[in-house]
Amino acid sequence: MIGAFRVLNRHMRVFLRTWRHNLMFNVVEPLLYLSAMGFGLGAFVQEINGMSYIQFIAPGMVALSAMYSATFECTYGTFVRLHYEKTFQAMLATPITVRDVVLGEVLYGTIKSVMFGTVILGVVTALGQIKSAYALAIPLLLVIHGLVFSAMALCYTSLTQSIDYLNYYITLVILPFFLFGGLYFPVSALPQWVQLVNWANPLYHTVEVCRALALGQLSLPLIYHVIVLMAMGCVLLPIPLKLMEKRLLS
Repeated sequence: MIGAFRVLNRHMRVFLRTWRHNLMFNVVEPLLYLSAMGFGLGAFVQEINGMSYIQFIAPGMVALSAMYSATFECTYGTFVRLHYEKTFQAMLATPITVRDVVLGEVLYGTIKSVMFGTVILGVVTALGQIKSAYALAIPLLLVIHGLVFSAMALCYTSLTQSIDYLNYYITLVILPFFLFGGLYFPVSALPQWVQLVNWANPLYHTVEVCRALALGQLSLPLIYHVIVLMAMGCVLLPIPLKLMEKRLLS
């Protein structure tokens, strides 16, 4: 595990030199969605479950930013380090193991997820869209959220042979999560079978919990959402360890 933190330390030092570029994509895009959908479309949408439309979507933007941060870091970022820069191969020439490399990537993706999700949380709080002190627990939730999306992205990145193929993951996996994750409309509006399938959508679970914490509407079903997220993390994490080991050592 010490080796994983050394990998993380290396990534964080690089991040400190490029944080402005990271900030532009991971923070500005969710804010654009919030502005266009919240203030634009929100002017024509009636209240949803007793809240204004911008108040409904604001917590989802926190989860969206966190998802994007982990996903793009552990797809494009990881692939560049693996295929073009040969960073992983250089690390393996030292006492660092494949397990250290993968765990370091997951930790880095998770930290970026929490970091940029928290930035958006601060922005929507400043806009007056957070109504409860329970929202202080959202960054803790983003730790699980970031781990799930980091591990999931690494599973695909470990298998792909071309950076162009990463587009398939973004379009066929992340985009459906985004569209049906309950960010812009209640999932209860979907057909029953879609609601059941949506339980396999980690973004949906995070959005539901973030919204409840932001509004102070705590209930027992929230525990189920957290348990599902934790289960996803436990199931997914070992997979990239095996896949990356096969790729780097074969």
